Amino acid sequence: MPDDVRALSDELARDPASLGFVPLGEALRLRGQLDAAARVVLAGLEHHPNLADGHDLYARILADTGEVERAADEWSIALAVEPRHAGAHKGMGFVAYQQGDLDGALEHLELALAADPTDPSTVRAWKMVRQAVDQAASAPAGAPPRPAVFAGLEGADDGLLLVDPQGRVLAGGLRTGDRRDVAEEVAAYLAGVSQEAERTARLLDLGEWRWIMAEGEQGHLHISAPTAGSLLLMVRDRSVPSGRLAILAARVAEVARRWLESQVL
Repeated sequence: MPDDVRALSDELARDPASLGFVPLGEALRLRGQLDAAARVVLAGLEHHPNLADGHDLYARILADTGEVERAADEWSIALAVEPRHAGAHKGMGFVAYQQGDLDGALEHLELALAADPTDPSTVRAWKMVRQAVDQAASAPAGAPPRPAVFAGLEGADDGLLLVDPQGRVLAGGLRTGDRRDVAEEVAAYLAGVSQEAERTARLLDLGEWRWIMAEGEQGHLHISAPTAGSLLLMVRDRSVPSGRLAILAARVAEVARRWLESQVL
C-alpha cells in the first residue's frame, strides 16, 4: 500500500471524522479501487453531509462505474451546498454532454472555468464542447454525424477512435495537438493491426492477444479489440500513468462493445 494511502488510512482510523476521507477516496479512485473508494467517501459523508468536495468525489466514483444519473444527483447536492463548486459544474457539464445537451454542457463548463480558470482538464473539456457546438452550427444540412458512442467520456471526439478491420471509422475522433482531424488517416493505418497482433502472438505462443500499449515523448496510446471485428484506440497525454490508461481503456472498450452489440440486434 503506498505511503500516502497508508498515512491517510491511519489518520481516519484515529479520527473517523477527519476530512482525510476526501484525499484517501481520491487516491483509491485513481488506483481503480472504486468499491473501497465509495465506502471511504460514504463513511466520511456521514460525518460531513454538507461537504461539497465529498459529494463531488462520490459523484465521480459513480460516474466511473457508469451510474451517471446517481452521479448527477450528487453533483446537484454539491451545487446546492456550494453554488460555485468547480468540480460539480464540470461534472454536470459531463452529464449534459452525455445527454446530448451541448448548450447545457457549455454553460456548466463556463461556470467551472469561472470558479477555477487554471484547471487543465476543464479547459480541455470546454474547448472540446465549444468545438462541438461550433461544428453543429456549421455542419451542412443532412450531414450524418458520427455516432456519439463515447459522449461524456474524456477524449470522446479527439482521443478515442473505434474502427473496423478495414480501417473505417465507426465512432469517436482523433485530433493532433493543433486540432487537425486525423481520424480517417489513423483509422487507415490501423487496418490490419488486429491480424498482425494475432499472427505475432501465435508465432510466439503467447495465446490470444488482449491489448497493445505504447509510450511516446508527448503521450501514450492503447489499442484493444472490443469485439472480433473492431479496434479501439485511446490516446492520452503523458500525465496519465500506464496503469490508469489500461483501466480507462478497459472501461471504454466495454462501452464500445455494448454499442457494437446493440447495432447487431
